[in-house]
Amino acid sequence: MTLNHVRRGSGTPLLLVHGLGAGWRSWLPIMDALAERREVIAVDLPGFGETPPLPGEVSIATLTDSVADFIREQGLDGVATAGQSMGGRIVLELARRGVGGDTVALDPGGFWSDRERQVFSATLRPSIALVRAMRATLPTLLDTRAGRTVLLAQLSARPWALSRDTVLPDVRGLADAPSTGAAMDALTKGPKQQGAPAGTVPGRVTIGWGRRDLVTVPGQAGRATELFPDAVLHWFERCGHFPQWDAPDEAARLILDGTG
Repeated sequence: MTLNHVRRGSGTPLLLVHGLGAGWRSWLPIMDALAERREVIAVDLPGFGETPPLPGEVSIATLTDSVADFIREQGLDGVATAGQSMGGRIVLELARRGVGGDTVALDPGGFWSDRERQVFSATLRPSIALVRAMRATLPTLLDTRAGRTVLLAQLSARPWALSRDTVLPDVRGLADAPSTGAAMDALTKGPKQQGAPAGTVPGRVTIGWGRRDLVTVPGQAGRATELFPDAVLHWFERCGHFPQWDAPDEAARLILDGTG
């Protein structure tokens, strides 16, 4: 399967891997800033954006396989990668496998305790069902501070301060992407993320975490750095699960500095 993707800018290639939501458009808040210094290559994972779903099992392993295949097909051996949420987990899994180069993972999944994973499933699944039920009215709801606050409280530290255009692609993606449910199952029912012993990853690893993340809660950062001891941990203050929403300038700088 060839992943749908876009390329912008010029310079050293940088591969972006999104989480649940809009596909490559999840990166729009920071893509221009990244493209000023890199050739940005942003993919749609299978079943998101314009890439068709996988024909078989949907798991973190098979989604990672699709990105590894894309890297090989496009001649991008050693490419720097950045991912957020599920995409953050995928780029860490690529690093664990020895694929790619420098890695930046923003609020990656896969490091929940059993109880945290149950809470994640029990809270996010109803939210996805809600946005699906309200699909036709999402633009109107997200155009108001009150609507953004209600719908995005789990995802952003300051949802009222965001613009509709920033959040609408990802919220629509949660409602529309054919693989949202299967990916949620992979995250909540599949194996937890494995680690990489010191000295085994192909480049630098940077993990960014929002202090106010209610999806992958801050306590999970310690587990992530224990499993990836080569990683440098960066805290986003006053930031929820989407650094590209809540702290776009800081997120862009972290990615550029971590992959320079």
